[in-house]
Amino acid sequence: MTTFTHARLAPGAAAPPCDPAIVDVAVLDMNHGWPNVGHDSVVATVREGAEAMAGALAGAGLTVRALTFDVRRGLQVPDPRDDRFGLYVGTGGPGHLDPRRNDGKDPLAQGVHEDPSWEAPLFRLFDGIAGRDDAALLGVCHTFGLMCRWLDVASPEPRGPEKGGKSEGVRENLLTDAAREHPLFAAFAGKLPPGGRLRVMDSRLYDLIPHAGASCRVRVVGVETQGVGGPAGEAMTMMEVARDPAGTMPRIFAVNHHPEIADRSSLMAMLRAKLDRGEIDPGWFEARMQVLAEHFPDAANDVDLRVTSAFTFAGPLRFHLTRLARARAERMGRPFPVREQDLAGALVSGNFQP
Repeated sequence: MTTFTHARLAPGAAAPPCDPAIVDVAVLDMNHGWPNVGHDSVVATVREGAEAMAGALAGAGLTVRALTFDVRRGLQVPDPRDDRFGLYVGTGGPGHLDPRRNDGKDPLAQGVHEDPSWEAPLFRLFDGIAGRDDAALLGVCHTFGLMCRWLDVASPEPRGPEKGGKSEGVRENLLTDAAREHPLFAAFAGKLPPGGRLRVMDSRLYDLIPHAGASCRVRVVGVETQGVGGPAGEAMTMMEVARDPAGTMPRIFAVNHHPEIADRSSLMAMLRAKLDRGEIDPGWFEARMQVLAEHFPDAANDVDLRVTSAFTFAGPLRFHLTRLARARAERMGRPFPVREQDLAGALVSGNFQP
């Protein structure tokens, strides 16, 4: 029996029919058709989560399916009333965080010219997820910025020359005091050097500057540092909006880095695979390899990046995927020996294997 499948919705197509034997995950692709490795890395993380519980899925007669919605270019947004989805994952992407600014001419648009009519349905979807205790939303990079705009908790500010322009490569974030009071992120802090400095894989044109009172609406988990080893900066980089009913795992959570790409070797393998499949041209491949050489000169940071990925992306994603599969199996009267709280315990204790 197949453990995992993936499908990208064709332009204008609706999601395939719901199947009780399929656990669907909605991937919200924000890349507007740009070549990237982030989307594929998200799908790979979902696949790895399914493979980690392959025996339990097979025993319950279940399959995990990731469905990709081309949100910005294809105007594809899941219907909030379609409660088959209990896990939504939003990717990074190019251009300004306000789609009205992406006219193809504004320097901050990065050449993107888009129809902004997807934004209102997307924000309605976010509202629907927030109102469901059984639904989770994880966002990275561009989706982080969109979620900040949805909640009106932070404003995007382009990174000007005074901040060195785009933040790219292995950089540093800082856990906040609020993070240390969280059951998951307190455990994360225990894996970090004193001071709570964590390594992140960055590709960030914008800082999200929190509004006054933002910490009353969301839990600010992480902030930037002004260079590796530097003091805390003003930009918010990680936020928790809601937590699972058991109080352990973020239910709505987003970061302004790329934890879906766990380390340098993963990024290189993904680039090579995309080239081999003909999804990118050799020129783009060589350009990205040059960026790797400049900003990721060696694999010395890979262990630290994998720890960040485990706590800020792979672990929460697998927790919610396991929860969905277990609940589906139980509704069908079938056994499912893998439990999400055991996984959470493994993450907190340091025994989680991404």
